[in-house]
Amino acid sequence: MLRRRLNRLLGGDERRADSRTIYVGHRSGSTSEAIIPPKFCDNRIVSSKYTVWNFLPKNLFEQFRRIANFYFLIIFLVQVIVDTPTSPVTSGLPLFFVITVTAIKQGYEDWLRHKADNEVNKYPVTVLEDGRRIQKESEKIKVGDVVEVQEDQTFPCDLILLQSSRDDGTCFVTTASLDGESNHKTHYTVPDTERDLESLNTTIECEQPQPDLYKFVGRMHIYKNNQEPAVRSLGPENLLLKGATLKNTQKICGVAVYTGMETKMALNYQGKSQKRSAVEKSINAFLLVYLCILVSKALVCTTLKYVWQSKPGQDEPWYNEKTQREKDTNLYLKMFTDFLSFMVLFNFIIPVSMYVTVEMQKFLGSFFITWDKDFFDPEIKEGALVNTSDLNEELGQVEYVFTDKTGTLTQNNMEFIECCIDGFQYKYRDATSELDGFCVTDGPVNKLQQKAGREKEELFLRALCLCHTVQVKESTEQGQGLGDGQTDQVDCLGVDGEGLHPLQEQRGFIASSPDEIALVKGAMRYGFTFLGLESKTMKILNRNNDVEMYELLHVLNFDPVRRRMSVIVRSKSGDTLLFCKGADSSIFPRVRQEEVERIRMHVERNATEGYRTLCVAYKYLSAEEYAQADEGLKEARLALQDREEKLMAVYNQLETGMSLIGATAVEDRLQEEAAETMEALQGAGIKVWVLTGDKMETAKSTCYACRLFQRSTELLELTVRTLEDGMRRREERLHDLLIEYHKKAVQDSPPVKAGVTRSWSSANQDYGFIIDGATLSMVLNSSSESNSICYKNLFLQICQNCTTVLCCRMAPLQKAQIVKMVKNSKGSPITLSIGDGANDVSMILEAHVGIGIKGKEGRQAVRNSDYAIPKLKHLKKLLLAHGHLYYVRIAHLVQYFFYKNLCFILPQFLYQFFCGYSQQPLYDAAYLTMYNICFTSMPILAYSLLEQHICIEVLLDNATLYRAIAKNAMLRWGPFLYWTLLGVFHGLLFFFGVRYLFSNPALQDNGQVFGNWSYGTVVFTVLVFTVTLKLALDTRHWTWINHFVIWGSLAFYVFFSFFWGGIIWPFLRQQRLYFVFANMLSSVSAWLVIILLIILSLMPEILLVVFRKPRGPHARQKKPIQSSVGGLQSPRSSARPLLMRTFSDESNTVI
Repeated sequence: MLRRRLNRLLGGDERRADSRTIYVGHRSGSTSEAIIPPKFCDNRIVSSKYTVWNFLPKNLFEQFRRIANFYFLIIFLVQVIVDTPTSPVTSGLPLFFVITVTAIKQGYEDWLRHKADNEVNKYPVTVLEDGRRIQKESEKIKVGDVVEVQEDQTFPCDLILLQSSRDDGTCFVTTASLDGESNHKTHYTVPDTERDLESLNTTIECEQPQPDLYKFVGRMHIYKNNQEPAVRSLGPENLLLKGATLKNTQKICGVAVYTGMETKMALNYQGKSQKRSAVEKSINAFLLVYLCILVSKALVCTTLKYVWQSKPGQDEPWYNEKTQREKDTNLYLKMFTDFLSFMVLFNFIIPVSMYVTVEMQKFLGSFFITWDKDFFDPEIKEGALVNTSDLNEELGQVEYVFTDKTGTLTQNNMEFIECCIDGFQYKYRDATSELDGFCVTDGPVNKLQQKAGREKEELFLRALCLCHTVQVKESTEQGQGLGDGQTDQVDCLGVDGEGLHPLQEQRGFIASSPDEIALVKGAMRYGFTFLGLESKTMKILNRNNDVEMYELLHVLNFDPVRRRMSVIVRSKSGDTLLFCKGADSSIFPRVRQEEVERIRMHVERNATEGYRTLCVAYKYLSAEEYAQADEGLKEARLALQDREEKLMAVYNQLETGMSLIGATAVEDRLQEEAAETMEALQGAGIKVWVLTGDKMETAKSTCYACRLFQRSTELLELTVRTLEDGMRRREERLHDLLIEYHKKAVQDSPPVKAGVTRSWSSANQDYGFIIDGATLSMVLNSSSESNSICYKNLFLQICQNCTTVLCCRMAPLQKAQIVKMVKNSKGSPITLSIGDGANDVSMILEAHVGIGIKGKEGRQAVRNSDYAIPKLKHLKKLLLAHGHLYYVRIAHLVQYFFYKNLCFILPQFLYQFFCGYSQQPLYDAAYLTMYNICFTSMPILAYSLLEQHICIEVLLDNATLYRAIAKNAMLRWGPFLYWTLLGVFHGLLFFFGVRYLFSNPALQDNGQVFGNWSYGTVVFTVLVFTVTLKLALDTRHWTWINHFVIWGSLAFYVFFSFFWGGIIWPFLRQQRLYFVFANMLSSVSAWLVIILLIILSLMPEILLVVFRKPRGPHARQKKPIQSSVGGLQSPRSSARPLLMRTFSDESNTVI
């Protein structure tokens, strides 16, 4: 890292070229040419933040950037420098405690990162040097080293594949740790390379490191016996990425091209932007208010001090004459030091220990999500995962949920349902269906009359068997491969069709997409079986049990822009064919239009039924056409500059003028309890937006199935199809539609109350909004700036007035744009994104809370999320139960901390009016130090971890309860004012109640009066007991831990006071509390006033709880829920031995 920075400073990076040259095995390509090894970075990975040397300064700098910590540091320094009434220990010790605890937590987290880095960097790898296999540590690999990797090992750096143990020169890789795709990807060796790597003499010219996982451009120069070097193109299919895993291949050898922090994995690593919760923002606002109160108190006391001293005889009484030095001191300097002294005296109104309590509450509270057995999924044998504990309370404040469709609302488990060939429908199972106005009977092709003509059917089935990147895994290998419990995308198939070859009865398929496996299995049901690819030859077993062989010439890979893929094959008869499959929107414009109408009807009907559809087309290529295409493809693949654009041009030229054969329908079933979960979220006042890359009809039917759209919902559609209606330009049509929909959904409809959804506003018309990616681009990126802002505002207002919004045909970046737009809209609503694939990562990172689903599309979403859950159904409990409780707990914690500190410091402020503003402390230094650290910290921490003001079953059954805490309800200015006034009332009562007691001169049996330290101790005793018992009154869910910390804290205070005052401590210059506490308790009057003041302080609270009628939906529904729970008796709800409720669940606890 240091070396890289020095290079940059010395101008090393300025000479950096656009490409790099790599000598394979560090051998020069030409014998006449001397090798000058270029400097590349080593293979060390560094994700840690600190080192042993910089931990202390760097961590302290970061911690003192927090306002409260910096404030207390200043106060501490003032106490050390200026003669203040309290010891520097009183603010120094709590600050030291907070800084130490936070440093230990951050140090531990960084130690784990160091440990993970060392595991990667010290991992043993095999490097081939001069024909010998040498074991090295991963961090010692250099660019140009030839590395050997065994099956199931991860690649230690980015490698170009030189050799594979498979005969066809391929290897299979899973990149789940990089892009989230758990499916197998096929990579290829470079053609014409030597099998003997020792004699291989090559150089590689490739681009400089860049983060795009799917892009790589390079050339390999192969030198042989002083001949002209052969040049071969290198692309992503030759590059094996660090972090990916080798599968179903015994071993491979590759040359290191990018190492360490220059690998694509390291370049893609981005520290997640720090997400801050709304509670933290509220804390900062409240801190400013209390800081103003503190400054006001200090100013008042400083002013009154000098007003009081201006009276004759008050400034210098006969018993306290000033020294010469005091007389010579500048008046304004003295006023300033007095102001600072008062600031120090009252500084405990700012609760520094609240930060560490909040940190501990969040950290420990996150374990309850991890431990929740309801989140455990027996299929994957995993539960929930918490990646960020800082956002627990945000789960209780969500207003918008953005969800992916495939793999989130649906299972991403594809099953072939039916196909359409030349306009005729084919279903596998015997069924009678009403189709196109007349009745047809569908079934396996080999059982029925061939409706589309045998030739068309066989052409279609051959297309399904050839147009894919599926690999066959034999059953014997499959058994071994799955024996170690790995969950690869290997689909095992027991065929239930008739007349199939016995060898095919058990066969595994490996593919980069579950759709492809479903289509190959679909063709199998109709009698065409894909046998595999061997040495560029694809084999098919047709329905006559004859093996057909096709030479695979080129694969035109699928990409999200084209939305299709093609293969070029040559049959035994010498015909060259191009087979293409893709989305209807990308295939229909490239085929003859008269063929489209026959198929379009089936595609739209299948999409309406919720199936994923693909269209299949073909084209015969003449020898001239193929030669031209072959030349174009080879030339484009050798280009180092603009390779993708050149390839795309050749692909588009080839994929035109095709003939449409048919279409397929594949079903992706809904997730378990998806509809119930969506209904519960809408009942909680949360708006659900579905963001998907799928086509509109499929996504729309999924929304109906999930009950996001009801039959009564009026759908407002803003798609390319609606924009093309009419003769006007698209931009004008877009403007008109936006105005029309705005009038309908916003202007003409009555204002919607916050959180009200259709079930509670049945009189109003519900609207659903549908938009596609192309139209969204027009809305967000209009030609003129003013139009763009206008469109965006109209679009946002329409969406906010709709119950559900469906965005289809979305690119990953567009998903993030939508989330950002809503997040930054008026009111800054709290957003949550949930998805399971790599394409959802951008929106997961953009939202306030990101949730990953441990689905079938890898773990990229999970790793980038704040929380991860196995299934969508778990979102209901995560938000409605855990989120609700976390928010209520932390909101109470924050308000309670400010309240108890105001109670603590107000008597100190009032005391100045009775001691001549002399900055005399009311409490002993030990009490000042221990109040927030020991006496009152544990009860509120236990409360904030264990409190259940409403039991979980009620929260789950009454989604409307979630609305009660919406929009930061418990941390608004109203509740804050209530707690502040409560603190003022208690502070006044403590001080003046004890003062009334002290108006009686004979408090002790011997006639002596109590002193000022006794006065302060009585006030402090009443204070500690009152604030602790106030928390006990607020507690609804009692466990043995609550009992232990509440009564234990009070007992500890009494024990400490006896212990502190009962011993002469040699390290104290003055012992103010010597026997004060014991002497105080010997007075009956003191006992009486302590008990009376505690009762008087808590009486309003007790009366409020006793006489307040239960209100809210949970009060009305308590009885039936109890009976239903009693009737069903789930194992978790019945066993609650620790529960002891002091008040019924019906009590309304949100004040």
